[in-house]
Amino acid sequence: MNFILKTRNNMKNHAVVKVSMILLMIALFIGCEKANDSKHNPPPDHTISKDGFMHKSGLEQPLLNCVSCHGSDLKGGTTGVSCFECHGAKW
Repeated sequence: MNFILKTRNNMKNHAVVKVSMILLMIALFIGCEKANDSKHNPPPDHTISKDGFMHKSGLEQPLLNCVSCHGSDLKGGTTGVSCFECHGAKW
Protein backbone atom coordinates (compact mmCIF):
# COMPACT_ATOMS: atom_id res chain seq x y z
CA MET A 1 0.00 0.00 0.00
CA ASN A 2 2.83 2.37 0.89
CA PHE A 3 4.41 1.75 -2.54
CA ILE A 4 1.15 2.76 -4.29
CA LEU A 5 0.94 6.00 -2.32
CA LYS A 6 4.56 6.85 -3.13
CA THR A 7 3.94 6.10 -6.82
CA ARG A 8 0.89 8.39 -6.85
CA ASN A 9 2.86 11.20 -5.17
CA ASN A 10 5.70 10.79 -7.69
CA MET A 11 3.20 10.95 -10.56
CA LYS A 12 1.70 14.15 -9.13
CA ASN A 13 5.18 15.65 -8.75
CA HIS A 14 6.05 14.73 -12.32
CA ALA A 15 2.82 16.30 -13.56
CA VAL A 16 3.62 19.52 -11.71
CA VAL A 17 7.13 19.57 -13.19
CA LYS A 18 5.78 18.93 -16.71
CA VAL A 19 3.18 21.69 -16.45
CA SER A 20 5.80 24.07 -15.03
CA MET A 21 8.19 23.31 -17.89
CA ILE A 22 5.46 23.86 -20.49
CA LEU A 23 4.53 27.21 -18.92
CA LEU A 24 8.18 28.23 -18.82
CA MET A 25 8.65 27.34 -22.48
CA ILE A 26 5.57 29.35 -23.44
CA ALA A 27 6.80 32.35 -21.45
CA LEU A 28 10.24 32.15 -23.09
CA PHE A 29 8.71 31.85 -26.54
CA ILE A 30 6.48 34.87 -26.01
CA GLY A 31 9.27 36.89 -24.42
CA CYS A 32 11.71 36.14 -27.24
CA GLU A 33 9.27 36.67 -30.08
CA LYS A 34 10.94 39.87 -31.32
CA ALA A 35 14.41 38.86 -30.17
CA ASN A 36 14.35 35.95 -32.62
CA ASP A 37 13.26 38.22 -35.45
CA SER A 38 16.34 39.11 -37.53
CA LYS A 39 14.99 42.65 -37.82
CA HIS A 40 15.50 43.06 -34.07
CA ASN A 41 19.04 41.73 -33.79
CA PRO A 42 20.90 44.71 -32.36
CA PRO A 43 24.61 45.33 -32.95
CA PRO A 44 27.09 44.45 -30.18
CA ASP A 45 27.27 48.03 -28.88
CA HIS A 46 23.60 47.83 -27.82
CA THR A 47 24.31 46.60 -24.30
CA ILE A 48 21.50 48.20 -22.26
CA SER A 49 18.36 46.12 -21.85
CA LYS A 50 15.19 48.17 -21.51
CA ASP A 51 11.73 46.63 -21.70
CA GLY A 52 13.20 43.48 -23.20
CA PHE A 53 14.99 45.26 -26.05
CA MET A 54 18.65 46.13 -26.33
CA HIS A 55 19.65 49.79 -26.65
CA LYS A 56 22.88 51.69 -27.10
CA SER A 57 24.11 54.06 -24.40
CA GLY A 58 22.53 57.49 -24.69
CA LEU A 59 19.05 56.09 -25.21
CA GLU A 60 17.66 58.82 -22.94
CA GLN A 61 18.37 61.32 -25.74
CA PRO A 62 17.36 59.51 -28.93
CA LEU A 63 17.40 62.62 -31.13
CA LEU A 64 21.10 62.99 -30.34
CA ASN A 65 22.22 59.38 -30.10
CA CYS A 66 19.94 57.17 -32.20
CA VAL A 67 19.32 59.14 -35.39
CA SER A 68 22.50 58.01 -37.15
CA CYS A 69 21.06 54.49 -37.47
CA HIS A 70 17.32 54.86 -36.87
CA GLY A 71 16.90 58.00 -39.00
CA SER A 72 16.31 61.65 -38.17
CA ASP A 73 12.64 60.87 -37.56
CA LEU A 74 13.48 57.62 -35.65
CA LYS A 75 11.24 55.71 -38.07
CA GLY A 76 13.85 53.22 -39.24
CA GLY A 77 16.78 54.83 -41.03
CA THR A 78 19.44 52.40 -42.23
CA THR A 79 18.36 49.76 -39.71
CA GLY A 80 14.77 49.55 -40.86
CA VAL A 81 13.75 49.39 -37.19
CA SER A 82 11.50 52.20 -36.07
CA CYS A 83 11.75 53.34 -32.46
CA PHE A 84 7.98 53.85 -32.62
CA GLU A 85 7.45 50.07 -32.89
CA CYS A 86 8.16 49.75 -29.19
CA HIS A 87 8.04 53.25 -27.80
CA GLY A 88 4.92 54.50 -29.59
CA ALA A 89 4.19 58.19 -29.13
CA LYS A 90 6.76 58.42 -26.30
CA TRP A 91 9.40 59.61 -28.75
